Amino acid sequence: MAEKEKTALIIGAGPAGLTAAVQFLRESNIRPIVMEASDSVGGISRTVNFQGYRMDLGGHRFFSKSDWVMDWWQQMLPLDPAVAAAPEEITLSYHNRHRRLKGLNASSAAADAPHKVMLLRNRLSRIHFGRKFYDYPVSLNWRLVRNLGPLRCLLVGLSYLRASVKPRHPERHLEDFLVNRFGSELYHAFFKSYTEKVWGVPCTEISPEWGAQRIKGLSLIGAARHALRQALSATPRGARQGQHVSLIERFLYPRLGPGQLWEQTAETIRTLGGEILLSHCVDKIELSQGRVTRVSARNLASGESTCVSPDWVVSTMAVKDLVTSFDPPAPEEVLRTARSLPYRNFVTVGVILSRMKRRPGQMADDGINLLPDNWIYVQDPDVRMGRLQIFNNWSPALVADPNTVWLGLEYFCTEDDELWRLSDAEMQALAVRELEQINLADAADVIAATVIRVPKAYPAYFGAYADFPQIRTHVDAIANLFLVGRNGMHRYNNQDHSMLTAKTAVENIISGRVDKNNIWDINVDDDYHEARVVA
Repeated sequence: MAEKEKTALIIGAGPAGLTAAVQFLRESNIRPIVMEASDSVGGISRTVNFQGYRMDLGGHRFFSKSDWVMDWWQQMLPLDPAVAAAPEEITLSYHNRHRRLKGLNASSAAADAPHKVMLLRNRLSRIHFGRKFYDYPVSLNWRLVRNLGPLRCLLVGLSYLRASVKPRHPERHLEDFLVNRFGSELYHAFFKSYTEKVWGVPCTEISPEWGAQRIKGLSLIGAARHALRQALSATPRGARQGQHVSLIERFLYPRLGPGQLWEQTAETIRTLGGEILLSHCVDKIELSQGRVTRVSARNLASGESTCVSPDWVVSTMAVKDLVTSFDPPAPEEVLRTARSLPYRNFVTVGVILSRMKRRPGQMADDGINLLPDNWIYVQDPDVRMGRLQIFNNWSPALVADPNTVWLGLEYFCTEDDELWRLSDAEMQALAVRELEQINLADAADVIAATVIRVPKAYPAYFGAYADFPQIRTHVDAIANLFLVGRNGMHRYNNQDHSMLTAKTAVENIISGRVDKNNIWDINVDDDYHEARVVA
């Protein structure tokens, strides 16, 4: 008698969920069934198409310390053959981390489908504060001195010395964490306003864990050391044509945006025998004797219900929604914490311009006054905009007409904020007004605009998050349930971290390990990941 086929239900078709499905198919005989509430794959890493203009929600640079992640990405989308065929060694560099690319032979798959490739892109992000641009991350250089002025630079130095001599201990919240590393002067200039735009609460109410997760290793003294290293290793202007490529910060990027990679991944899953059910919202998870026994989902398109009795469940759905779907219900204190977990919603206003506003000192005249940035962090406290993406600089293929500028203006809010309830027309008007306010564009140059809203985009580190350990204890005791990914673990992580949590969960399932600690312990900044860093 044939053995019954083993199945794993994967809730969510974002990076973590799709990675888990691929790993089941590659490494086991377990058949994955992926249920996704939306009508597309990729989660917040999907690409949205508006009139032929493609929008990357949130911006996704493809760079990881993990060899496994880098290789996995290039298996899905090989490097552009034109780049792979270049004679010089290719080194990626991102936030002072460097790595050589491996396996650069031009792929036959790329030759057959030239649009299905990874591009090699230069990185430039800057801070916009007081209507001026600063390096991101903050660098101690002539631009900082010129923009802030000598008096304020003196105050920056004094406030950092004060923080070094008398640091705030214990670090009770994010403000303590940042002041200890940058001093109060830089904290108020370059961290406070933007962070509070993103999270909607004072930095004194945010856990220092967020700082440890997102800006680990950064400090003013680190910026000073980096500036000194750059000064000592500076290449004479005449020699720059032959400079080592690692001096330029570069990253991989799918030609048609991050969603292209995850669409290719979904195609691979289906080809290998996996199943992906779109527009299926999980609404009940039945439990018995410490295991998931049945999962019910509603087809949002037809209204019909679907029930699955999987051997394992890998969940990337928001922890709040996961816990409240349990039947029988979780203990009251666990339910109360889950219902109160904070999230930030995300709104992107895509704006097509005939040109940007010409800035003083701007030399090149390309007809559209394009700034060179991928991202601009808008620290100015008089606007609600948090970040600005210039999609032309991520990939030219994201822009339908190269003689236009394609921007993404990013806003952060909660579901009960007035901003979340604005109509599309009101949201577009706000975005264009703020573009004018910070002197980057004129309303007369707007061709078209669109609004994309993403609920629960960012799990937050304040409020009920302090009681998250009791949720973890409860869900970890469910033997065949594994939480992975950003929302699945309520951790503000990047997509490579989400992929590694999925990989580890699948390895646990295949090996029979029910303890989940190794999944929670994953952090892509830790040294045990197998990346080879080169100086």
